[in-house]
Amino acid sequence: MSALEQTQFDKDGLIPVIAQDFETGEILMFAWMNKESLALTIEKQQAVYYSRSRKKLWFKGEESGHTQLIKEIYTDCDNDVILLKVEQVGGIACHTGRKSCFFQKLDAREWISVAKVIKDPKDIYG
Repeated sequence: MSALEQTQFDKDGLIPVIAQDFETGEILMFAWMNKESLALTIEKQQAVYYSRSRKKLWFKGEESGHTQLIKEIYTDCDNDVILLKVEQVGGIACHTGRKSCFFQKLDAREWISVAKVIKDPKDIYG
């Protein structure tokens, strides 16, 4: 049985995906994949996600240039979560211009930003 056949997609045909920096181990982002995007990711060795809001494939970096090159792909014990270990091209994974989407930390019951913007999103997306 192939990896795609073993993967457990949810009732909507999706699977959660965590992208992690291959070098540092830092969690960069969370997204979703469907069977087609996972197949393309494996084939191209570049992250391809499924955008639930746009209801279409999302080639990471197609607008920003901040692609994710696949170094390793893992699944959990139930085959229902994917972990991508990636090289983050340009050092920015988040649409806010930060390295990681996980830049808000709970402090005294409030979210505070703990990471600087590397590049203004207006300069990335226009």
